[in-house]
Amino acid sequence: MTAAAACRDLDCGSAVAVEERKGSSVRSVWKIWSDCVESGSARRECATSGTSSSILDLTCSDSVRLVNGTSLCSGRLEVKTNQSTQRWSSVCEHDFDQQDAEVVCRELGCGPPSVLQGALYGEVEPPMRTKEFQCGGHESALLDCRSSVSDRNTCSPGKAVGLTCSEPIRLVEGASRCAGILEVKHQGEWRSVRYHDSDWTLKTAAAACRELDCGSAVSVEEREESSVRSVWAIRLNCVQSGSALRDCAESQYSDYITDLTCSG
Repeated sequence: MTAAAACRDLDCGSAVAVEERKGSSVRSVWKIWSDCVESGSARRECATSGTSSSILDLTCSDSVRLVNGTSLCSGRLEVKTNQSTQRWSSVCEHDFDQQDAEVVCRELGCGPPSVLQGALYGEVEPPMRTKEFQCGGHESALLDCRSSVSDRNTCSPGKAVGLTCSEPIRLVEGASRCAGILEVKHQGEWRSVRYHDSDWTLKTAAAACRELDCGSAVSVEEREESSVRSVWAIRLNCVQSGSALRDCAESQYSDYITDLTCSG
């Protein structure tokens, strides 16, 4: 959740992607300790000097965010209502529907919405946003949708939109939803995940099963394809630090992909 905290500090919505960028040479950098940030300390208080050729590339959503959730893809929906004053407002569930939720989840780089429920992630004080969204479901951003002025200045208690989007991860070509070839959506593209025996231990596979809401890992095996293809390679140390699989993906080519079975 360190990336989410950085976006909040920047007043830039939710974290959409966090990636590693390789520099041409080793340079002086600040290393941020995630345990320190998660304890509530400011980022500058969690920094230690170091050297590295890798730096952090962070993308935030800017105009929408999910707060108080359990992951980057869940929380109470807030929309930036004024760019100049950086003011954020919750959205009343009467002004928001499933098609609107599909757009928000897409904008945040998450999978389709799975739960849409008022006050699911805590309640807030008014004012609430006073526009009713009218998305068609195909838009790339919530503020691209048509909207109309609502007749409410505030929202009834317990009616602020709480949204849970599915994680951008799936198993395909298997006997059930919880078995098959592992695919991750990253940078807007679904790809199979590369298999490498030093990376895909049952511990790493367990993290994937948790994101899929599929219980524990039963087996993880390699499947050889007929040709080399573009895949996502998952950085093991990134997963072990608690980051989601999509935030640990980097582009590679391989003819070996991951076949995962979870307990369901």
